[in-house]
Amino acid sequence: MLKAGFVSLGCSKNRVDTEIMLGILNKNNVEITSDPTKADILIINTCSFIESAREESVTTILDMVEYKNNGKCKALIIAGCLGQRYGQTLLDEIPEADAVIGTGAWNRIMDAVTAVLNGKRVLFIDDMQTIYNKDMPRIITTPSFSTYIKIADGCNHRCAFCSIPLVRGNYRSRSIDDIKQEALQMVKNGVKEINLIAQDTTNYGADLSKGTNLAGLLHELVKIKDLNWLRVQYTYPHSFTDELIETIASEEKICNYVDIPLQHAHNAVLKNMRRSDTTEYIEEIIGKIRQRIPNVSLRTTFIVGFPGETDAQYQTLRNFVEKYRFDKVGVFTYSREEDTPAYNLPNQISEDIMQERYHDLMSVQSKISEEINKNLENRVMDVLVEGRDEEQRSVVYGRSYREAPEVDGQIYVENDETSEPGDIIKVKIMQGFAYDLVGQKI
Repeated sequence: MLKAGFVSLGCSKNRVDTEIMLGILNKNNVEITSDPTKADILIINTCSFIESAREESVTTILDMVEYKNNGKCKALIIAGCLGQRYGQTLLDEIPEADAVIGTGAWNRIMDAVTAVLNGKRVLFIDDMQTIYNKDMPRIITTPSFSTYIKIADGCNHRCAFCSIPLVRGNYRSRSIDDIKQEALQMVKNGVKEINLIAQDTTNYGADLSKGTNLAGLLHELVKIKDLNWLRVQYTYPHSFTDELIETIASEEKICNYVDIPLQHAHNAVLKNMRRSDTTEYIEEIIGKIRQRIPNVSLRTTFIVGFPGETDAQYQTLRNFVEKYRFDKVGVFTYSREEDTPAYNLPNQISEDIMQERYHDLMSVQSKISEEINKNLENRVMDVLVEGRDEEQRSVVYGRSYREAPEVDGQIYVENDETSEPGDIIKVKIMQGFAYDLVGQKI
């Protein structure tokens, strides 16, 4: 039996593509191995969102090349965003690469495997309109109690800094029924937490029949018996409707967690970024969310060093962060991406200034996060247990509704000898730190 090894890089949306490819291979009697030394086929699902992601992808590919040159590996396949964006160039510059498949060609993974084992080099990057459905085989790589469902793919926005439309195509939604059927099967298999993802979840349904939207999807999913938590990620302010706010506020199963990338807080920078929001509109949305959704955990992301960003404009962003006191903030330095509108903008910011602003804003946010977490002390929360500390066996760790998997901190529960991964337990928070919390099971 053929053995395939996989490396999946980048975001949770990319992870879902990887899981589908794993399922297709497994259905075709290809064994999956986590040991690259035992793999006949090595597949790297790459990310190319920003420069650091591309560097990681290229480094990983070159690491895998060694297994082909000096090991058992017979075929090396590059998949995902880097493949979509630089397909033929990758084949030209990496002679060990046997196939490149783009973001819309994950369903052709077996075609690629068959071709390369027959001595061909192939490139599949033409179609960016595919999207998976409930009938696709899928091997879940997250813990058995928590998983992702991709409700849409692609993006119709053309933010000046972003390359996603270049590698993912236009927005396309799955049907509510298809998503619900997949969710039902996952819960039947023991999943307790479902995380809904897309490039922009709040745009869900815009390409479907009139009236189909994220709020309607959520109302259907909360009907699923035995589903404990439903989390929505990658929401955007421009389409964060009053109906959606009310839905999150009123449905107990939906985590009071809002992940809403804002990118900046100065109107001139937002305009140059080609964002459709203004500072005034953003402030209005934040006010509505906090007023209506009790104890909401608010996460956002910002870009510092966008071309032309002045010291005064950065200070506006800094003041905004201090004023609105987000629970979690991700800060990125601007990455100059080829073929995006911002690439040729004048007044590109130096790396030194970007790094200075990055560290300054992260320092501001770290203090805010610590203060917020300290204010959680003595509060009792439900915690989804994810694992047990390897060194301190009496300590388990997990997350509350306030923390999304992989991107946020964790809650460490002391003196707990009995809880198992997947359990949801009551925890009293004893200590709050900048990113993590410590508590006691009650």
